[in-house]
Amino acid sequence: MKLNTPRNIAEIIPYPPGKPQDELEREYGISESIKLASNENSWGPSPRAVEAITEMLTGLHRYPDGSSYYLTQAIADWVEAEPEQIVLGNGSNEVIEFLVKAFVLAGDEVITSHPSFLMYQKFVQVRGGKNTVIELNQLEHDLEAIIQATTEKTRLIFLDNPNNPCATLISKKHFQDFLLQLPETVIVVLDEAYIDFVNPEQRIDTLDLINNNSGIPAVVALRTFSKAFGLAGLRIGFGIMHADIASLLHRVRQPFNINLPAQIGALAALRDKTHYNLTMQGTKDGLAWLTERVRALGCTPYPSHTNFFLIDVCGDATKLYEAMLYKGVIVRSMQAYGFPNFIRITIGTEQENTRFIAALQECLADLGYV
Repeated sequence: MKLNTPRNIAEIIPYPPGKPQDELEREYGISESIKLASNENSWGPSPRAVEAITEMLTGLHRYPDGSSYYLTQAIADWVEAEPEQIVLGNGSNEVIEFLVKAFVLAGDEVITSHPSFLMYQKFVQVRGGKNTVIELNQLEHDLEAIIQATTEKTRLIFLDNPNNPCATLISKKHFQDFLLQLPETVIVVLDEAYIDFVNPEQRIDTLDLINNNSGIPAVVALRTFSKAFGLAGLRIGFGIMHADIASLLHRVRQPFNINLPAQIGALAALRDKTHYNLTMQGTKDGLAWLTERVRALGCTPYPSHTNFFLIDVCGDATKLYEAMLYKGVIVRSMQAYGFPNFIRITIGTEQENTRFIAALQECLADLGYV
């Protein structure tokens, strides 16, 4: 077999998926492990979402609502936008793909930061576009460098806010000043996957910028049900944008892209304020508790506006990751992101957090890091 593979496709580095949790347990001879590596919701999905999905399973022989009418209406109410400003995706990453398909041609430029979500660059590469990557400055988006890198060929700028993996936040004033220095032909995409965990007073008013865009670039906000709503396994996210942009994205969207369980589950989760508030409070309390105890162990915890945070462990992070695995605690080494001494952990339940601290203390001592 001979394949005539386009160069831009051949050069793509596949996304490296992690091993299933049960496979890690088998390899390391452990059981009852806890996973604090993927920024998931440690309190799980809303019970109302689980119940609603269970009740609809006998209808799986039917195609889902192609417009996701009821979910779109509910999301619009939640974010105080109009339904025609909402575009749903099979995960917010699909909305990223829609944006690239709609606005990027071969040779066009897209600006992203590093480290941040890898899929921004991958979708651009598939389209034959050029990725301009700007390194973070002291763990934050370097907005001035992004302005300097913007050219007449720049079509999109992706900013994850808060940033993953650094959990840092762009201030409202800095973002407003940033927009005023960009050409109006650029679309600025704020990936707000973790915005629910941010203090409301510190959040950028993206809807106001979307609706009142005279003299500034168009702004698009991305959201997900994977984090605060605990529905990562369903793959459901959405974008908030000007209706004209939404109309273009619907032209490149496949029909029935949101499956029926995702529509039903997300709608029920939106209506379960009790579970949402449980997640918010549990995350806030857990972050404060973990920060204090990590610091007491001699490590440096970094401030966070999300449900995860970075820890400088004063030693090889990958060795610590391996040692923690043998304790049944799965964390994320940041070595591949350019932080050889950092790990990233998700805020867990009270029981998970306690177990993490105990394992961390033992592993730090065993490795002689502190």
